[in-house]
Amino acid sequence: MGGRIRAAALGAVLALVLVPAVTAAAPAVAAVPASAGAQASAAAPVSAPGRPSVTLSKSEAGTGGSVVVTGRGWRPGTLLMMLICGQSVPSRGVIGGTNSCANADGRAVTTDEQGGFSKKLPVAEPPRPCPCVVHVATVTGEKAEADAIFMVAGHAVEPLPKEEGGGRISVLTDTRLDGSSGLLTWFGSPPSRTLVLTVGNVGTAPVKDPVFQVGTAHGVFAPQWEEQQWRGTVAPGRKAQIRIPVELSAGAHGDYTISLKYGGKVLAEQPWGVGRPWGVTLFWILLCVVVPAAVFRIGMAVVDRARPRRSTGRAGRHRALWPAARTPRLLRADPASRTPADAPASPLLPWFTPDGDPGAGVHGQLSAPHENGPTTQTRKGHT
Repeated sequence: MGGRIRAAALGAVLALVLVPAVTAAAPAVAAVPASAGAQASAAAPVSAPGRPSVTLSKSEAGTGGSVVVTGRGWRPGTLLMMLICGQSVPSRGVIGGTNSCANADGRAVTTDEQGGFSKKLPVAEPPRPCPCVVHVATVTGEKAEADAIFMVAGHAVEPLPKEEGGGRISVLTDTRLDGSSGLLTWFGSPPSRTLVLTVGNVGTAPVKDPVFQVGTAHGVFAPQWEEQQWRGTVAPGRKAQIRIPVELSAGAHGDYTISLKYGGKVLAEQPWGVGRPWGVTLFWILLCVVVPAAVFRIGMAVVDRARPRRSTGRAGRHRALWPAARTPRLLRADPASRTPADAPASPLLPWFTPDGDPGAGVHGQLSAPHENGPTTQTRKGHT
């Protein structure tokens, strides 16, 4: 009896000791996943795919030095261009476009299978004053870019230009080129397309009749810009579809890039492959064949007219011989009308000598001698 009481008392003591420990450990165990989830959620935006980012090994360096640029979140196997650009901040982008960048000292890099890269970039002074950024953008394929703040030691620093008004235009959709080439383009007519994109006003004031700059670049050459005004108003928080005509020079062909810039910032870029105008090539081939042939014919006509003529041509000989050729047929057709005087003198029979006259035969016979003639020779001698 006493042993049972002691065992029950010991179990009660153990229950009082162990139950608080278990209840205290359970919240601690549950708290660990919660904190880990919070850290994962905090780190998720940094490594989220489709949002490229750029980090630098140092934020300031002088001309002649270098900085290691590391990127994450880019498309795998994409060719990128790294530049140091002036008069730029990440919030406003490269205000002066690539004209504000040290293009001669840029570097190209290709992302790996995970969409990352790491490469050394030499430091050079951009043509515009700082604030500066390291600008990384795609060269081919879908447009993507990212900027990181960087300070070029010893370079001039000036405040950024103020934004005109409170309206800010941002591209919402990918750009495209509408239209097709016709028959005249095949013969060298200027190719034309329509640049179509959707923009939104992310500012606080409306944007009325914005003036865009359209750039046309052929291959690796710098774009040539021209201003085009779009008629319309984009209210704050609203979007609108922009359609801008684009036309190249006559006979243009090859790889072109159409760029759209507003407020000093490049909004979009669209590649354009223009086919060769084979009609022009065909025209030059025909011209090289037809012109020499025409010159040859004209030359032959001139030579034929300048050549001296003979007194009696081939046709004259035919006309002169025609009556003589018809005469023997007429004589053979009417033997009774033939006379010795009408007989042709030129043809001679083989049994007459040149001195003989066929018309002087005995009894008027125009044939070979026979036994009735006076000079007939017989076996007995002459009669």
